[in-house]
Amino acid sequence: MKITEYTTEIAPGGHWSLRLRRGTRMRLTDLEGGANVGMLFYNPENLLERYNAPDTLKCQHTFRLTRGNCLYSDMGRIFASIVEDTLGWHETVCGNSRADQVAERWGQRDYQHDRNDWHQNGHDAFLVELAKYGLDRADMAANVNWFSKVVTDADGNMRLVEGHSTPGSQVTLRFEMDTLVLLHTCPHPLNMADSYPRKPVRIELGRAEPVREDDICLNHCPENRRGFQNNALYYFGQ
Repeated sequence: MKITEYTTEIAPGGHWSLRLRRGTRMRLTDLEGGANVGMLFYNPENLLERYNAPDTLKCQHTFRLTRGNCLYSDMGRIFASIVEDTLGWHETVCGNSRADQVAERWGQRDYQHDRNDWHQNGHDAFLVELAKYGLDRADMAANVNWFSKVVTDADGNMRLVEGHSTPGSQVTLRFEMDTLVLLHTCPHPLNMADSYPRKPVRIELGRAEPVREDDICLNHCPENRRGFQNNALYYFGQ
């Protein structure tokens, strides 16, 4: 039986970070629909090891993330596996919104003058969390955007699919390594809504079930099995 041991809600335009141990799980829930959760992963024992979007996509032969996919580090190890997903599509190529984009689309607002009605952007939100661990903009990698779907037209132009994530949509990660997780709930960089999107997200933490031989993530592709073997070697003797 899966037991939730900790629950919190990240406010719209918010950011958060924490260290999760291997063998734990994180469930994200889009409470109102239309949310975007930017997320980055780092090895807390070696902060130079971080999430690698290109390797994650090419080794699993995909442009999108869903149940069965794993999230790789730049050392060929697996930070986390997607063990549950009600959407079937999350993107990891478009990066973050930036202050100039947000100001141009929705007007410039800052916390000093507008308090909780300010317009935060994903890039600066990550910088705040990175600074807590002695990191800066040079350490920022391409991030995952949970709950967001991006498609391309015949000319290769990318477009955010509106209405993709409905209220109650969920995705659950099982952590295969000790992982420093950084996240924000700022708008997706391709979001063209008329007003600044304010979408809260619930986070639930608990213990994950052990990886079994028939695990969907382990068996998704041969590359994933090698990734799990790399993790086993990394923790050998511990």
